[in-house]
Amino acid sequence: MEIQPYLFFNGRCEEAIGFYCDALGAKELLKMRFRDAPQGSPVPPESMDKIMHATLAIGKTHVLMSDGDCSTGNSAHSGFSLSVTADDPVSAEKFFNALALGGQVTMPLQKTFWTAGFGMLVDRFGVPWMVNVQHQGEPPACAQG
Repeated sequence: MEIQPYLFFNGRCEEAIGFYCDALGAKELLKMRFRDAPQGSPVPPESMDKIMHATLAIGKTHVLMSDGDCSTGNSAHSGFSLSVTADDPVSAEKFFNALALGGQVTMPLQKTFWTAGFGMLVDRFGVPWMVNVQHQGEPPACAQG
């Protein structure tokens, strides 16, 4: 089984795809526009070039995306965070700073008791993120086997 996040960007999906490709090195695997839907689908003419569905590969994870109904209403994402685990502090800082552009840092990237770097932010699309440096120590005794 695999669980994949599905994010709706209310008309800004194309912009979000470019942002995540630049910030995280995401790769666009699939992009379908509403105009690609079968004839007779209830899509307003002004939404035809918007994104009905897209799939990005970010590292080993697939993130699914859409413009949704293209409304310009509430664009806040809440009740979750996407988490990026970087191999080292330098990579973590690069990802954190790139995602924070135009967004809001809620906890600066800093050393914590569990890792060499952890920070939280909300990107310019309202998506909450946590950036964490992969722990390099010994696994807990209960995980050894």
